[in-house]
Amino acid sequence: MDDPDQAARPGTVHSRAGSLDARRRDVLAKLADIDRELDALRRTREGLSDDDEHDPDGVPMSAQWSRLEGLRQSRLEALAGIDEARARLAGGEDGRCSVCGRPIAPARLAARPEATTCIDHAP
Repeated sequence: MDDPDQAARPGTVHSRAGSLDARRRDVLAKLADIDRELDALRRTREGLSDDDEHDPDGVPMSAQWSRLEGLRQSRLEALAGIDEARARLAGGEDGRCSVCGRPIAPARLAARPEATTCIDHAP
């Protein structure tokens, strides 16, 4: 590499790899937090009646459980997308729209490192 600062520039393979790694660490940390909350909810639920729907003191456990499971699934999907992006980057297939084949804007990749489409084809 002729330019030692190139690795730090947005849009380079090194900066993309760093962004993906940072995003992956963030998602894993959030997933661990959710798993801890689910474990705490499981422990709380042990020995209690399954009928907590009429608890006037707060949100029913079933609602908490559903919310946490939804967040957990969302984080797992994000993790899969990040891992797919890392594989594309390693294979040299990164940064091109999967629909039209044009380059994905560096700003879009900086905001969403796992993006597979250009802004015109974003879902």
